[in-house]
Amino acid sequence: MNIYAISDLHLEGNQNKPMNIFGKGWDNHFEKIVENWQQVVQEEDIVLIAGDISWAMDFEDGISDIEKIAKLKGKKIFIRGNHDYWWNKISTLREVFKDKNCYFLQNDCIKFGEYIFCGCRGWLVPENENVQSEQDKKIYCRELERFKLAFKAVEKLRQPHDKVICLVHYPPFNNRQQDSAFTKMFEENHINAVIYGHIHQYLSGYLLKSIKNNIPYFLTSCDLLDFHLKKIV
Repeated sequence: MNIYAISDLHLEGNQNKPMNIFGKGWDNHFEKIVENWQQVVQEEDIVLIAGDISWAMDFEDGISDIEKIAKLKGKKIFIRGNHDYWWNKISTLREVFKDKNCYFLQNDCIKFGEYIFCGCRGWLVPENENVQSEQDKKIYCRELERFKLAFKAVEKLRQPHDKVICLVHYPPFNNRQQDSAFTKMFEENHINAVIYGHIHQYLSGYLLKSIKNNIPYFLTSCDLLDFHLKKIV
């Protein structure tokens, strides 16, 4: 079993938002992803998708974009991104795709073999955690509570030799890779790897792969990966 990752697919979701307004590299970007996906992924493999799946604003249009991904090879594991406004009915979402190798994480986890996958959206990590608006603090703390729930679920399933991979949409550290409440929580829970997205340009401090306190962090925004899947395991 191989494990791949990608994020920030930004499918149109019936919103007429072609991504090539951000550059010619985005021309037919989903077709590029599909071509690479079908070449490298086998049915027993897992693909992690770290948010910003669709521009859709309502649930039905979001489901339409997930259907496109569901047709591709492998098991697909999703978390919500900041633009996934359509994601608001987790039980219905899981019911619709229960037999289509699509799995949606929300305050919980899922296990395949010796790998456990958990994840949440996360939130902006500021240059200085003491300098946040009250609204940002509120959301930041709420996302930490969601991670706590996810890690409690992990502990119920985790066996001594299991490895845990965590998905988070926002970068879990600032561009100086300083410690945050998120990274501290990952370390306390002995996470083996972290997948994140959200970043769409090469910025100082955000690398395609970095190691922080012995945990590898993978940035998987599809445009930074030239619309190819990143092999994690």
